[in-house]
Amino acid sequence: LAEETRREEEGADLSSMGNCKSLSRALLGKAHVAPDAEWRMQDFGKTHVPDLEWRIHDFSSLLETGAKSATSAIFHCSGYNWLLQVIPMHKETGSETPYVALRLMTTQERMVPGHTVHVVFELSVYNHTKGMYCGCKASYNFHFKNSYSKEHCLIPLQELLKSSAFLVDDSCVFGVDILKIDVSSPEKKAVVVQKKATTVQNLFVQKKGFVKGKYTWNINNFLELDMDNFVRSPTFEVGVHKWYVGMYPHGNKYSTDCISLYLCLGASDELRLESKKVFVMTLSILDQKNGKHLTATSGLWVCNNGCGWGWADFFGLKKLKDPSGGYVVGSSCIVKADLTIIGSSNDG
Repeated sequence: LAEETRREEEGADLSSMGNCKSLSRALLGKAHVAPDAEWRMQDFGKTHVPDLEWRIHDFSSLLETGAKSATSAIFHCSGYNWLLQVIPMHKETGSETPYVALRLMTTQERMVPGHTVHVVFELSVYNHTKGMYCGCKASYNFHFKNSYSKEHCLIPLQELLKSSAFLVDDSCVFGVDILKIDVSSPEKKAVVVQKKATTVQNLFVQKKGFVKGKYTWNINNFLELDMDNFVRSPTFEVGVHKWYVGMYPHGNKYSTDCISLYLCLGASDELRLESKKVFVMTLSILDQKNGKHLTATSGLWVCNNGCGWGWADFFGLKKLKDPSGGYVVGSSCIVKADLTIIGSSNDG
């Protein structure tokens, strides 16, 4: 949590609907540094065949949303679920130059406590002039509570915007190729990376006509809730779809002495989504005494079937229950969800 009540969007987690297994918050180290103006990406040539090809249409509309990041739908490789995230205006410490950066993410269904999954991968953007991908090679150790890689800068944002090689008809193509997976565990096994056809995803961002909705969940018996299990709000409707807010009052297994809070798509709506919705959300716990609400805002997320989105470590339990804070008054706790649907995503 920031000094006041604002949280950064990069902490947003992706969770399994059934028991909200989450993508825990990143333990971010120092990101890849683009040293100077002469820095250039590596040409990968024809050998770079991405596992995911992610086409972002209306890139200027993505920038206009002001979202700090956009995250793909899930793709699968070698028994793990992966996602690609683009940070369109990433700035390194001490630099004022915004870069388009990428990072690899995983969900945690296959992550076992005590195991480390070492992954070697290539992050890339497609150069239409050369007819090949350009980017950087990277590696990262994923584990139970660390499922975001570092951000890796690819190209200065202004260079991308003025380039006819990378931006064509206001669209650009990003990719990730997973080269090697090693699991550090008692078995110490290497995972054979099984190459399949490239997964292609399209992200469309609207310029206007966003669908917005909000919901307030008044919990009058917060201290009497089953603190160790998943608790959900009544459903509410936004954009003809039904949603609900879910929480683990004492946190799930990915949290550390914090309340876990999520937004979830209703089960009946999962089955009839022809194209996945792209949305941003804000979840808040209201301060009933001082007006200093606890607020967390996500980047752009794609509705994956069977998933919820939120934060395993939303806020510390000790401070949450502090009577001077106003977040739990008597046994009353008020949670608010603000949701904006800004586009769609499909495969193909």
